[in-house]
Amino acid sequence: MAGKLTAAQGTGILLVTANVGSLFEDPENLQKTWLREFYQTIQTHKPHFFALHCQEVGGKNYEASMSHVDSFVKELLSSDVMKEYNRARVYLDENYKSQEHFTALGSFYFIHESLKNIQQFDFKAKKFKKVVGKETYSETLESTPSLEKEKFPQDYFPECKWSRKGFIRTRWALADCAFDLVNIHLFHDASNLIAWEKSPSVYSGTRQKALGYVLDRITDQRHERLPYFVFGDFNFRLDSKQVIESLCSSTTLQTVRAADTNEVDKLIFRESDNDRKVVLQLEKKLFNYVNQDVFRENNGSPLLEYDKELSVYKDRLHELEISFPPSYPYSEDSSQGKQYMNTRCPAWCDRILLSASARDLVLKPENEEKSVVYDNIGPNVCMGDHKPVFLSFRITAGAGKCCQRGEKIFREAPL
Repeated sequence: MAGKLTAAQGTGILLVTANVGSLFEDPENLQKTWLREFYQTIQTHKPHFFALHCQEVGGKNYEASMSHVDSFVKELLSSDVMKEYNRARVYLDENYKSQEHFTALGSFYFIHESLKNIQQFDFKAKKFKKVVGKETYSETLESTPSLEKEKFPQDYFPECKWSRKGFIRTRWALADCAFDLVNIHLFHDASNLIAWEKSPSVYSGTRQKALGYVLDRITDQRHERLPYFVFGDFNFRLDSKQVIESLCSSTTLQTVRAADTNEVDKLIFRESDNDRKVVLQLEKKLFNYVNQDVFRENNGSPLLEYDKELSVYKDRLHELEISFPPSYPYSEDSSQGKQYMNTRCPAWCDRILLSASARDLVLKPENEEKSVVYDNIGPNVCMGDHKPVFLSFRITAGAGKCCQRGEKIFREAPL
C-alpha cells in the first residue's frame, strides 16, 4: 500500500490524535464508523510509519469496557488495511485500579514492511534498538523501557480531583533522523460559568502549567534533545469571556441564582428587542448558542482569534495553519455527523504541535506543499464527541541535519 521507498519521495509519516472515549460507550455503531474513516485516511496518505495517539481509552467506565478495548486493538492489528504494516508497538495504560498512575492513554505505532531502517529508543539502556514484530504492552507501563509515562502531580489538578491526565513519550529513529512523539491529555473546563469569569480563565492557567511541565520534562538533560511532536487532547478552549462578549455584543444579561446557595446557576443573554429572544444560555455544563453555524462556516476561522492558549508557548511550540472546524464537542448521535453538542463552546481541543526543529523536518524546502496535510478525520460522519486530527508529511533524505546534536546518537547506535 505505502509503496517502495525511494530517496526522492522520502518516508511517509502520519500522526493522528483521537480522544476515543465515545467509542466504548457505543461500540456497535460508533466504532465501526470510526475505523472505516481511519482506514480511509491510511489508504489516502499511504504512510510508511504512523502513530495513533488515543486519550480516554475505555471511556468513562473502563472496567466495563475492557473487552471493547481488546477488540478495538485486535481489529487494528489484524485488519486487511493494515496487513502491510508488519511491525507494531501498542502501549495501553490499562491499570485503572492505580489512581496514582492511570492516564487512560493509548499509543499505537505501525511500520510498513518497506521501511527497513527504523529503531526505537530504550530509555533505560539509553540506546536505539531495532523494531521487530508486533508487541502490545499494558498494565504497568511505568516499568516499560521503551517509553516514559507520567501522570501529572496531584497538586496540578483543579479542585484537587485526581483524574486521568498525563503523557506518554516514545523516541524513534529512521534513516538519518530521530524524534520524540508525545501523547498528551490536559485538563478540561469543569464549568462554563467559571471559565467565563475572567480572561484568560483559571482552567487555561492549569493547562499552561501542565504543558510547561511536559515540555521541561522532554527537553531536560537526561537524554539528547531531539525534534519533538506533541499531539493529543490539549483541551485548549476559546477565551470564553472574549468569545461570549463577541457573540453576545448586543444582548442584555440575566443572571439566575440557585435558591439554596445564592450562587450563579445560569446566565441568559437576550436580544434587547426582537421579543427578547435568547441568544445564549450558559450553565455549568450547558453552552446553548442560537446559531451553531458560526462554528462551522469557513471552518470556524473567524473564531481563531480567540484561540489563545498556545500563544504562551510560541517560542517552544509551533502548529501548521488550522483549516478545519473546532474538533470538540460533537454530537454522539450517529446520525448527526456535523452537529455540536450544547455542552461547551466548540474549540480546537485536539492538536498536533511541533518543536522548531520538528517543524523544519515537516516543512523542508523539497517537500511539495501538497504533501503536507493538517486536517481532521470524518468531517461528515459521527466520530464521537471529538473529531480525530492528523498530520501527514514526508521526511526526505538528509532531514536529520536539522536534529539538534543528532549525530552523536547515530554514531552510538548506527542504523
